[in-house]
Amino acid sequence: MSAAEAGLAPSDATAWRGDPYTEALARGSGPLYLRRPDGSVLPLDVERWCGAVDPVDAALLDRCEGGVLDVGCGPGRLVAALAGRGRPALGVDLNPMAVARATASGGRALCRSAFDPLPEEGGWGTALLVDGNIGIGGAPGRLLARVRDLVRSGGLLIVETASEDVCERVTVRICDGRGRLGDPFPWARVGIPALLRLAERAGWARADTWAAGGRRFVALRSTPGGAAGAAGAASPQPEWSAEAPRGNRMAPTTAER
Repeated sequence: MSAAEAGLAPSDATAWRGDPYTEALARGSGPLYLRRPDGSVLPLDVERWCGAVDPVDAALLDRCEGGVLDVGCGPGRLVAALAGRGRPALGVDLNPMAVARATASGGRALCRSAFDPLPEEGGWGTALLVDGNIGIGGAPGRLLARVRDLVRSGGLLIVETASEDVCERVTVRICDGRGRLGDPFPWARVGIPALLRLAERAGWARADTWAAGGRRFVALRSTPGGAAGAAGAASPQPEWSAEAPRGNRMAPTTAER
């Protein structure tokens, strides 16, 4: 499935390539936010992304099986840590600066979308969608279906979810808190209940859930015969069930008011 087939417009695919995101990665620090049309924002933890793995990350990596594919790897702290453990791992990210940082830190990374052709498709033991990356493309059902094609039968997917029970698609722009804005693109936020509903339809079964350091995670296991679920995820409308809460806006910060 290509980015175009997944419904990603060119602006969606290139949103993470430009400033101010690239400048924040180059510095290794924020402030940086995802900003909604109403002015509310979600802070992006650039310092954590550009740093070394913390105990929460390390415990997550302990759960990984086989070769690991980090979707939206950013500056690559996880693939670098896996490489340091002698584990086969690959990160994919749309931002050249992120990929450069990942490789400079000892990780292996490619500048690609998750929907582009990738090495060893169908053979990865574990895939990661952490640091909010379940929101890629604003269509988590399609993303879950795509990742299922990337892992082996019975493979593992670890997803970091929103801390609250939320299921929403929103148009956002990257901003630096000083008035600089990137291009608009779709993003999604899902909590654990919404994720589990979408995952089941995309051919995944719940393996575990946990919380650590103020972050929430779900481990999913790919199931046999999941093609029907993946096909169901190809239609964008059913992803946003009427039973799924939509509230909990991103809180505005002082810098953005």
